[in-house]
Amino acid sequence: MTTGASIVTIGDEILIGQIVDTNSSMISRRLGGIGVKTLDMISIPDDREQIISRLSEELARSSVVISTGGLGPTKDDITKDALASLFGSTAYVRHEGQEEEVRRILHSRGLDALEVNLAQADVPAGCEVIVNHMGTAPIMVFRFPEERFGHPATLYAMPGVPYETEAALDAVMEDIRTHFPTENICHRNVMVYGLAESALAKLIAPWEEALPAGMHLAYLPNTLTGVRLRLSVYSGEKDKAEADMDTEIAKLQPILGDRIYSLREEPLEAVVGRLLKERSATLSVAESCTGGEIAHLVTTVPGASEYFLGSVTSYSPEVKKKVLVVSEKIIEQKGIVSSEVAASMAEGVRALTGSDFSVATTGWADAYGDSHEPAGTVWVGVSGEAGTETERFNYKGDRKRNIERFSASALDFLRRYIIKHSNN
Repeated sequence: MTTGASIVTIGDEILIGQIVDTNSSMISRRLGGIGVKTLDMISIPDDREQIISRLSEELARSSVVISTGGLGPTKDDITKDALASLFGSTAYVRHEGQEEEVRRILHSRGLDALEVNLAQADVPAGCEVIVNHMGTAPIMVFRFPEERFGHPATLYAMPGVPYETEAALDAVMEDIRTHFPTENICHRNVMVYGLAESALAKLIAPWEEALPAGMHLAYLPNTLTGVRLRLSVYSGEKDKAEADMDTEIAKLQPILGDRIYSLREEPLEAVVGRLLKERSATLSVAESCTGGEIAHLVTTVPGASEYFLGSVTSYSPEVKKKVLVVSEKIIEQKGIVSSEVAASMAEGVRALTGSDFSVATTGWADAYGDSHEPAGTVWVGVSGEAGTETERFNYKGDRKRNIERFSASALDFLRRYIIKHSNN
């Protein structure tokens, strides 16, 4: 029997758009990784009757149900009481392990452990507990017999705070594997940048049509990472499935060439960081229209201090001229958004920091433009020992989306520059 799962988010704040649900996608990825297919995702409000009825429906549909949210210490968090009623429990017991974690967490923050906090460790009698080491609300595990929903079913009630959910998922996945049969679900990722989804689909159509039966392809576009091509095989022998996917990816690589930047799920900034580390090289950044976004992305990668020297956010022409030594004559003749200014900015920050490579951006991120370049245009300059190169990109999104695309395009151009000149 194949195990299916439902994911349920609980909370008015999700339904009214006050917060974005990131838990569901994170949980679904982890379920897929252990061979459990997600059958349903729903969000429900902080309403006792709806929590009971909707969770009952999902438990009847799926062997595994994972809920997040509604387990805080305040009066509006009614989920625990609803779960007790669903489970048929009429009493609460205090879980010593979670109580100890509550005290530790509060004391580490210089806070007293009040009863309202300690009550977080109270759970409906009969449920099992996975201790939450990152927060005060435990992960409650409710196991239902076959006669209740027509099949054995387990509900995992998790906190809604994403980093708490993420930290507990290893234990939850292990529990699922222990109690339910799982199948082999194999995935391979091909990260592509510089091609729109439609153009990419047209280019690789013959390859896609020739994929073996049982192998599925998904297009997963993202502003910062381009398009992630995900190959999946949902059943069969794992070693064979992985070998077959490797064979198909080998056929794809000559079709896409350097548009492929990674064969695992990772962002451009991580790939750039790895290229720099492999060459014991350093990087600096000069940004105008991207406002520090590139430097931010670069420094989100663990170990970035090994290669990233620093950045200049030269938003005004005066800072470009005074700090990066961009010629006023170039700005007047070519425009602030131009190949020449981008090149000069890249050379200026490289000279300022002494880095091996540098990348710079100058552009119009929103509705404004000038006589030289229209809105949505960015010029990217990359400088290194092999010289300085520039490339122009134009996008039609809003300001925020354009800044993200500008930054990703700059990182991809830098990636291609490093590879090209390292191979010469």
